[in-house]
Amino acid sequence: MRTSQILLRTFALSLLLAAAGAQAAPVTGTVTNKTTGKPAAGDAVVLVNPMAGMSEVAHTTTDARGHFSLQRQGEGPALLKAMHQGAEYFIEAPKGGAPGDIAVYDVAQKVQGVSLEADVMEMETDNGLLRVTERFFVHNTSMPPMTQWSQHSFEIVLPAEATVEGAQAQRPTGLPTSIKLDPDGGRGHYAFNFPIQPDDGEKNTMFQLSYTVPYNGKFTFKAQESMPAQNVAVLLPKSITFTGGAGATFQNVPQDPNIQTYLTKNAAAGKVIQFTIEGTGSMPREQQGAAAGPQGADSGGQTAAPGNQPGGGLGTPINTPDPLSKYKWWILAGLALLLAAGAAFLLGKPVGTAAQEGGAAVGGPVATPAGKQNALLNALKEEMFALESEKISGTVNAKEYAEAKAALETVLKRALKRNS
Repeated sequence: MRTSQILLRTFALSLLLAAAGAQAAPVTGTVTNKTTGKPAAGDAVVLVNPMAGMSEVAHTTTDARGHFSLQRQGEGPALLKAMHQGAEYFIEAPKGGAPGDIAVYDVAQKVQGVSLEADVMEMETDNGLLRVTERFFVHNTSMPPMTQWSQHSFEIVLPAEATVEGAQAQRPTGLPTSIKLDPDGGRGHYAFNFPIQPDDGEKNTMFQLSYTVPYNGKFTFKAQESMPAQNVAVLLPKSITFTGGAGATFQNVPQDPNIQTYLTKNAAAGKVIQFTIEGTGSMPREQQGAAAGPQGADSGGQTAAPGNQPGGGLGTPINTPDPLSKYKWWILAGLALLLAAGAAFLLGKPVGTAAQEGGAAVGGPVATPAGKQNALLNALKEEMFALESEKISGTVNAKEYAEAKAALETVLKRALKRNS
């Protein structure tokens, strides 16, 4: 059984780390206020352990020059968190004496330059329910750069019948984070209490949520955007019928033969966009997993360069604005790549570098304790990535997935604890 195999393999691999020791080392850096261009004096800086529920293991405050210094125990995964005017900013804690410089920004409840690039809704049916995964891509191009943050940083409107199952958010340079979606007024009105930081090049802020609505074979959406949206897209299985209604004109965008994409542009804030779907069907899980597999992500959870997009009919659709084609594969991949990127970050290296690290495969010659540690981390990394991909493709059931993931996490925690 796959779970037993993983338990045996991870137990054996954990023994490779027994000889690898690590000692406390200082972590230093500078916090800079990018709004003013000056050092951020008096800001709190915290060393966070992501493997222990984001527990805070060391604290300090920046001096008049924005400098800080903390003691890091061991070489396990860690984050640095700086707090400026109530907003939090994260980076991966550096190793080997590299500086841990952190950029922060002044905060305002509303910032000029915040815009909604796209609202993308992916839908399928499941035993009397309509399941929706909705993603919002939000830009912050403010000048001077500032962070928009309040209890209502980003507001959304869902169907009144919706039951929210989960919500995540991702900073331009951070990992996806599970967060609570707060009620905001009447039924179906919610808000994300999450900072919208300035864009980092092409990387912006993403909000994602999943919800269900009761479904008897037909449902009419009355969508609303809290701010003008450049693109609103609906993704459906081929077996479900889409009919546009009042408030917007949707265009059928040709792409993968198993998926329908309907797109409307320049949706006004607060205006109701109506459309009806009818029929049943599921999104092609196997293809989604395949789309995610070749990509890879950096340690900040960001996707690979657009030039590495998978094939399978995912070229730029006819008459589709560039922003939509830019993240088309992202929509299809769903959370598989984000979960893999999170696993890779916790293991200290980005996905796709296993072949270049350590100099030895599991079972092969390992000359040094560092080589043993790299071999273990690479093997665990590949196993976690494979497990998440199998979950998305449907080749592992929920019980096996939970058992296997718990086993991997337990071995990783024990190994890191032993290492420190």
